[in-house]
Amino acid sequence: MINWSSSVGEHPLGDPELHHVAGSIFAEECEPYDAERHLALGTKDSPEQLAKCEYEWYTQDDSHTAALYAARAIFPYLLVGNLRSANKAHLIFTSRLNSGNKSVSVQEVSSKSSDMRVYPVLPLLNFLGLLLLAVQRGSSDLYKQLAKHYAPHVKEVGVWDDALNQIGEMYFGIRIPRQGNPLFDMMGSMMGFGGGSPKPKPKKVEVAPPPPADVD
Repeated sequence: MINWSSSVGEHPLGDPELHHVAGSIFAEECEPYDAERHLALGTKDSPEQLAKCEYEWYTQDDSHTAALYAARAIFPYLLVGNLRSANKAHLIFTSRLNSGNKSVSVQEVSSKSSDMRVYPVLPLLNFLGLLLLAVQRGSSDLYKQLAKHYAPHVKEVGVWDDALNQIGEMYFGIRIPRQGNPLFDMMGSMMGFGGGSPKPKPKKVEVAPPPPADVD
């Protein structure tokens, strides 16, 4: 049905309503890879479904891995040029984190132009929030500062490089070498629907716990 809608409708990647329905079903069935694939191309209501799905997946893992699951709800929207949905997914995920995991401390930081939640022991979650702010402002200088400051943490994750390279080019004009179609290659790798190999079952994302640290 979705393939048919892409060939006859105005949406070359398929009808957003159909993607939303399919993605919501996969989310209810705890199939995050398939949920991501569809909800990233869904409607304005899809970010809530995706963020909830990723948060539920995260609750099966250690508390310090929150950013790895939040990114799976944020990067897909940024990669299809949907900043509003990326911001919504971030807000919903962090709201559920604040209410559902009291062991994770958070500080509210406000300015005239924006409000942000800062997590003293979750630097990568702070990075995601600042990345969205940099995209909103269109500031390549801010993005480069973020990339440099958080480079050790991003390197430890080891799977964000392709997504961040693509985001750097899309929003900040930082060109990357072309090899095939990096957008679809990256999304396929990250979401588990690229290539011909079967999708792995959802499992915990391994990353070492952070040492005690000051607010990043």
